[in-house]
Amino acid sequence: MEKVQHMCPTKTIKILLLGPSLLQQGGISNYEKLFLEYAPYEVNIRHVVTHQDGSTAFKIIIFLSAIYNFFWVLIREEVDIVQLEISQRGSVLRQAIMALLAWVFHKPIILHAHGSQFHIFYGELAKWIQQLLSWVFCKCQRLVVLSESWKTFYIENLGMRPEQVVVFYNPVKIPAEVPLRSVSKKVNLLFLGRIGQRKGAFDLIKAFSLLPTEHKNKSSMVMAGDGDIEQAQNLVTTLNLENYIKLPGWIGPDERDILLTEADVFVLPSYNEGLPLAMLEAMAWELPVIVTPVGGIPEIVTQSDNGLIVDPGNVEQLSDAVKSLIENEALRLSLGSKARTSVFGLDIKNHWVSFLNLYRSVLNSDS
Repeated sequence: MEKVQHMCPTKTIKILLLGPSLLQQGGISNYEKLFLEYAPYEVNIRHVVTHQDGSTAFKIIIFLSAIYNFFWVLIREEVDIVQLEISQRGSVLRQAIMALLAWVFHKPIILHAHGSQFHIFYGELAKWIQQLLSWVFCKCQRLVVLSESWKTFYIENLGMRPEQVVVFYNPVKIPAEVPLRSVSKKVNLLFLGRIGQRKGAFDLIKAFSLLPTEHKNKSSMVMAGDGDIEQAQNLVTTLNLENYIKLPGWIGPDERDILLTEADVFVLPSYNEGLPLAMLEAMAWELPVIVTPVGGIPEIVTQSDNGLIVDPGNVEQLSDAVKSLIENEALRLSLGSKARTSVFGLDIKNHWVSFLNLYRSVLNSDS
């Protein structure tokens, strides 16, 4: 007998989402893909691309096209909320222009701040630009940030009201099953992220080089991501680590999941972060993590409970943390188990419940 599906009387919420291309690499694009994949039936999202990697001329064309599409949708279609994914530098300029356009059209605005170095970028701006940016930010109905520490920053530095700023930790897709890692013959270390100074990639290579030979022989490391790959490879060669460290470059989601399955330890010794999706994914895959107390990380990772925390730039400390997890399987498994449990609340489905409540709150306050 055919089932009869009852139509839900709930009004569809129409969101105009502005952010980078889903085709490019980076944390915001990865977030957008996950966000769109799990969008509930109550929400209709139209994605307008405001940035895509390429030449300067290509980027300008993409942005001008975004302005045209944005105007067209605002004029021709019903839009309930304009949501802007924002980081720092050029992203701030682009999305500030879009926010002003949305404000002119009297549309509720949600800014979603992902920038790991926004505080540095903002501090380097001229005073009048800071004031202009503060004015734009204060026109939004809500600013979504990745941690309590970021909430404090935006309130204290951009003059936003506490009720304007809400904390939503980055979401993660929780795998139903994880591999049995107690049978590992070698300890596989994994780094996922942009290869460069900010993520501590070079520090990690140096830290690995400090390991005793017996620990090196018991381990291997994959550092996957785009960025300064040639510089990292040169460092690996200089330190005679070619037999231990692989740099495959940028990888897709399927390859990433394979690496997460094969890994025993995740390492991300960053200098600045929002709240890294790669770390949350590793924790969801039951990996112990070695990270730094920057951005929203200390709100998720507790020292010696669900991970190990080292100071940014402290290569010796990082090497000692790696060494301790290579030689102590019981600690690896304990940290990994607690890591997985600690991110259950960050499941993408829960994230969407929070966003639905946010949308309704904004629309109710605007009506």
